[in-house]
Amino acid sequence: MSQLKLTYFDFHGGRAEPARLALHIGGVAFEDYRFAFPSFAEVRKTTPFGQVPTLHVDGVQVTQCDSIIRYAGKLAGLYPADAFQALLCDEVMCVVEEATVRLSPSFRMAGDEQKAARLELVNGSMPIYLRWLQSQLLAHGGEYFADNRLTVADLKVFVDVRGLNSGRLDHVPTDLVEQVAPALNAHMQRIAELPAVAQYYSKFNLQ
Repeated sequence: MSQLKLTYFDFHGGRAEPARLALHIGGVAFEDYRFAFPSFAEVRKTTPFGQVPTLHVDGVQVTQCDSIIRYAGKLAGLYPADAFQALLCDEVMCVVEEATVRLSPSFRMAGDEQKAARLELVNGSMPIYLRWLQSQLLAHGGEYFADNRLTVADLKVFVDVRGLNSGRLDHVPTDLVEQVAPALNAHMQRIAELPAVAQYYSKFNLQ
């Protein structure tokens, strides 16, 4: 078994969380290296693009979150073997990642600038991508996004919706998902209640 070290911020969410969950669900051993936000200036010097997450596989550093999530999914048995189902899985992950890329600049803003940027997303692209995800979920049976089973696509949407609902994003209404794509909230709840997911968060005294 390869030696794995996943490096990301010390919080329960963001771009590394789907990989953390996948590896945990699959029983894949890995070093979950978390660092505090003030340490990012030093950590980023060790990465090719000044970004996290990174994954070290037997000492080889790999970047790009969806590549890492896909790899974790393959190790954990949470990525489709069928080429078309893998395509559906990747499509969902790419849409969520694109939405994250649009939101990311607002974390470097404050005050009215941040408020204006986030409200533009809330009134623009956020409902569009949430409704699209809901339509994809319903088109494939309403429980999972691909392969008629849990995949990393479900984990990526779960983490995204959980973040939108959390109240940690100033100027993003906590009922946004419920208002525009309620099936995603039902999906999030089902994933949260899976024994392996519930057990993962119980380690941190989180629901």
